[in-house]
Amino acid sequence: MVILRAVLAPLGRQVHRQLEQVRRQRWVPARGCNLSACSSRSLLSQMHPMWQEPLAVPGGDRQSPIDIAVPKSVFDPQLKPLVTRYDPRTCQQIWNNGYSFLVEYDDTTDKSTLYGGPLEDQFRLCQFHFHWGENNGWGSEHTVDRLLYSAELHLVHWNSDKYTLFEEAVMENNGLAVIAVFLKVGKRHEGLQKLVDALPAVRHKDSVVEFTKFDPACLLPENMDDYWTYSGSLTTPPLTEAVTWIIMKQPIEVSHDQLAVFRSLLFTSAEEDVQKSMVNNFRVQQPLRGRTVRSSFSPFLQGTPSGEGPHAAQ
Repeated sequence: MVILRAVLAPLGRQVHRQLEQVRRQRWVPARGCNLSACSSRSLLSQMHPMWQEPLAVPGGDRQSPIDIAVPKSVFDPQLKPLVTRYDPRTCQQIWNNGYSFLVEYDDTTDKSTLYGGPLEDQFRLCQFHFHWGENNGWGSEHTVDRLLYSAELHLVHWNSDKYTLFEEAVMENNGLAVIAVFLKVGKRHEGLQKLVDALPAVRHKDSVVEFTKFDPACLLPENMDDYWTYSGSLTTPPLTEAVTWIIMKQPIEVSHDQLAVFRSLLFTSAEEDVQKSMVNNFRVQQPLRGRTVRSSFSPFLQGTPSGEGPHAAQ
């Protein structure tokens, strides 16, 4: 443990220094997405530079994302209902960080929080973002029985009971809790449209636009009782294994046109000569390595998701 802290502490300071360079008054907990090609298909595009060099701290045995093998998941009747209390007034801005777009929230108080479920502590919402593919056939980071969804939403929270800042929580055990929601293509999502309409203003990397009074609860599925949970990691460097993942069984529907606006964003800044479309911003899947995926429902009684629009991985 002492050795691990000695390695992670300088890394935490390095992450902090990098984020301090972003032009904003407070430290921003940016959780980017990786840009590797889909692990279950042929190479789709060149990997992003962040994955072309050796990692400062290689991943351990609890890396994310993973495939959720439903028959092997363990029903845990002790899992409590999730409780989200989000205040739309804490929404501040949208930021294209060159990996995805982040919708950022004021996390200096307990106004937007998550607790319950597998969590023993209270967690503050700091941001949410999405992962998506270059078409509707793939894009999600996690899969369910090797089935892919078109996109995946991550709502990122940090443990405000144990830690005082996101930068501290991201380096420690039980520091983060991420709600993951799958997106399938179908009817237009009315709650999402306000965000979609604002995205052209952050088309280029490093663009920031004010974005207020957005309730992230509108992006959650109707059924919040059924979910999977496991211990995992960030999906970008430093890949710290600080995350309790809570993955909703029920996806939400969005339209093809709404996802097309996601794909109109760019990995590149306005000054760069070659512009690169922001697509395939997800990490390849990682081995489970003996971890247990728990479910709040019995898969043998309810069955796997059906008719919900995922695509079979090949």
